[in-house]
Amino acid sequence: MPFSTKEKRAEYMKEYREKNKDKVKKQSDEYKKTPKGKKTSGIYNWKRRGLIHDDYDALYDNYLKAENCEECGVPFGIMGDGSGTFKCMDHCHETGKFRNFLCHACNIKRR
Repeated sequence: MPFSTKEKRAEYMKEYREKNKDKVKKQSDEYKKTPKGKKTSGIYNWKRRGLIHDDYDALYDNYLKAENCEECGVPFGIMGDGSGTFKCMDHCHETGKFRNFLCHACNIKRR
């Protein structure tokens, strides 16, 4: 059976990635540092973890703007700063629907 152009392209890209692992990794790492790369990576991770939303672009914009926990009002810190106040994407684990931007402590309480 002859290969379609799509199949040929997929095979070529697979071979290219295998032959150029370091180059591809470097390009990927650089892209993930750009604003578009951060957004793409963030939304991908939300979806991978089961978060469901109608408009991920709007959700991402709101994520960037959120400064305080919607439950307790504490200002968000940075993950790893030891405060436990970093921003979490609270969602229902049964339906996957997004609910709120919460600090880690409030997100743990809600489970």
